[in-house]
Amino acid sequence: MTFTTFAEFSDLLAAAPSPDAAALEGALARNGQLTKPPGALGRLEDIAIWFASWQGHALPKLDAPQVLVFAGNHGVAARGVSAFPPEVTVQMVANFENGGAAINQLCKAAGAQMTVTALDLDRPTADFTEEAAMTESECVAALRAGWDAVDPAADLVVTGEMGIGNTTPAAAIAAALYGGGAEAWVGRGTGVDDAGLKIKRDTVEAGLARHTPCAPLEVLRRLGGREIAAMAGAIAGARHHGIPVLLDGFICTAAAAVLAQAQEGALDHALAGHQSAEGAHAAMLIKLGKEPLLSLGLRLGEGSGAALAINVLKGAIACHSGMATFAEAGVSAG
Repeated sequence: MTFTTFAEFSDLLAAAPSPDAAALEGALARNGQLTKPPGALGRLEDIAIWFASWQGHALPKLDAPQVLVFAGNHGVAARGVSAFPPEVTVQMVANFENGGAAINQLCKAAGAQMTVTALDLDRPTADFTEEAAMTESECVAALRAGWDAVDPAADLVVTGEMGIGNTTPAAAIAAALYGGGAEAWVGRGTGVDDAGLKIKRDTVEAGLARHTPCAPLEVLRRLGGREIAAMAGAIAGARHHGIPVLLDGFICTAAAAVLAQAQEGALDHALAGHQSAEGAHAAMLIKLGKEPLLSLGLRLGEGSGAALAINVLKGAIACHSGMATFAEAGVSAG
């Protein structure tokens, strides 16, 4: 399956598959027969049933999670919106490839396959205060990079990112989609001081003034970045293959929000892996109707919070598929 324009990508979003009704019914029935009081496992029960409906099996399994990390550079980084210089993006990609980053360790702990995709790091997006960050063809290429990175054999997908300055385009996307201006969505990111925070807010306001209002995919093109578009493409590609998704932090959620605004129900196959320490992330999750699985004060990106939450899903699925029913255990159901 391929696409070369926003229109073709939108058609794929509209044609995305739905959960398996028979698997959902079977998982609900099984959950009611397991050796526990009703609801005793709390959200774990809901998670397992949800996962079963997307995997298409009343007894689901989670054996092949995939973590996709996309890296991109941003023209607005030259405005001083980050506490780190743009060259750190390239350096961190090397660290990912050498196995030295936090996400590498969390993937090992979760038994997840990890792939890293660097997207034209020598060619940052345009400064969106002066022109659109990407052309349509550039944005479509990034969407396709994400879509094509999804392994159809995976049974869960996590998307993460690396891109110095990328909390600024993420905040701009959120403000363009939901309103509220820079004040509502711009935070300190990697830890900028008060002067840096003002630069970020002024930058976002300038971008909003130049590029909004516009349609969701145009928001992504005008205000986003290649790694943000790639995450959106991967989330959509996972849906095409019927693979559930765990969303990571603020930047990943901004990418997902574009899909949600472009097509109703586009994130039905996705859960929020965690709520990050970036203040506006909680507000964006509320907009999307997503309750996070974890809230540990993380603000690293890389897919780290969602990768950590893989083991929560594994626990939920292990209990659902591995526990005995009352009849199998010879236990009275009361």
